[in-house]
Amino acid sequence: MKRMKRKWKVLFTFVLMLTSGVSVLAQNEARFLSLEEAVSMALKGNKQIAVSVLDEQIASSDYRKMDAVFLPKVSASYTAMQTNNPLNVFGAKLQQQSVTAADFNPAILNDPSAQNDFGVRIDMQMPLLNVDQLYTRKALSAQKDAAQYGTVRTKEYITFEMKKAYLQLQLAYQQKGLLEEAFQTANTIYNSTERFFEQGLIRKSDLLNAKVHMSSVETELEKAKSNVSNASDYLSLLMGQPSGVDYVVDKLALNFPSQRPLSTERVDFLAMEKAVEASDMMAKSASLSLLPKLNAFGSYQLNDSKAIEFNSQSYLVGVQLSWNLFNGTQTIHTIHSHKLMSAKLKEQLSGQLSQAQLEWNKTNRDLENLTFELRQQTDIVKQASEALRIIQNRYEQGLEKTSDLLVAQTQLSEQQMSYAATVFKQNLNVAYLEFITSSNSYQN
Repeated sequence: MKRMKRKWKVLFTFVLMLTSGVSVLAQNEARFLSLEEAVSMALKGNKQIAVSVLDEQIASSDYRKMDAVFLPKVSASYTAMQTNNPLNVFGAKLQQQSVTAADFNPAILNDPSAQNDFGVRIDMQMPLLNVDQLYTRKALSAQKDAAQYGTVRTKEYITFEMKKAYLQLQLAYQQKGLLEEAFQTANTIYNSTERFFEQGLIRKSDLLNAKVHMSSVETELEKAKSNVSNASDYLSLLMGQPSGVDYVVDKLALNFPSQRPLSTERVDFLAMEKAVEASDMMAKSASLSLLPKLNAFGSYQLNDSKAIEFNSQSYLVGVQLSWNLFNGTQTIHTIHSHKLMSAKLKEQLSGQLSQAQLEWNKTNRDLENLTFELRQQTDIVKQASEALRIIQNRYEQGLEKTSDLLVAQTQLSEQQMSYAATVFKQNLNVAYLEFITSSNSYQN
């Protein structure tokens, strides 16, 4: 009977080695990744940052379009036509400077022959004074600045997300390591229990409980391995890299907060201030659109009855003062809409400031609570570890129950996991405090 059991053990070990080899082949590629490298790669390859940069470029392009306020508009055209309309025929001859006395013959005037006219025309319009457009340009400049601040804040947010994801991967590795230790301990307990059972010192239920406990720990260990791959894939997503790499990271270590006051110079606040400024400028532009506009214009023409000869030349220059006296109530309501938008944005900015202060207060309180919790859990882990050591020694001497040993081992594992999770929360709160108290950290 014992010989048969040994054969089954050898077969089981061989199968386990084969499956382990397959799982190794199926594992993702692994490479070391520091936090600094991860943040740097995210700032270069993150898709959300790329979209924000494009928004910034769009806003900049919209602003550059308003250079038209200072620059002339020039257009050129070439026209070829033929007509026997009396008025157009005489007008074409005037344009070509080819009218003769015979053309005043009533018979010719009333029933002329077909006339060809080929002309080149160059037109120019030059804005001289359009005050409303100047304020529209200022509004677009403020929107451009707001978009730039938006890109900076997006980079700060992605940096925080990268730190968070890196911490999650550190925690996943920490949990995996703790479960590997727990599995080794559970395996040792099972071997001892099996030996005692074969010696007839304990019941079969104790052996089964030890086996169930070891299988449970092994299941949690497999989940922890998957969590490593999942956290690595999220890091790849943030960095704009393909998934399938299990990153090896620095060990989870406790970070301590520094005193960081909340700054009103945070870039999302500055972006909102620029949005308010843009809305105010648009309201001002709408108000100034009621004023007269002064523009210069001019044209230069070449005409002839032949397609490639232009013997007639003429020009026209002038200045136009225009005044839109009444356009219904459109301008009035446009001004009102922009003022309401400005008031809305100011309320949103006030809400953001209040929310930021609330988050700052809460984060600092959480850090104080976590400091106390870490001290408590450090003592608890030491006590649970010592309790397991004592019970395991007594169990080896036959002085403790199997169930008590399993409870002690489970308790230690849970407390170690809890401590690692608290360290993670501490580090995450430190990173979040840096995020909410940042002040234009990427501005050149």
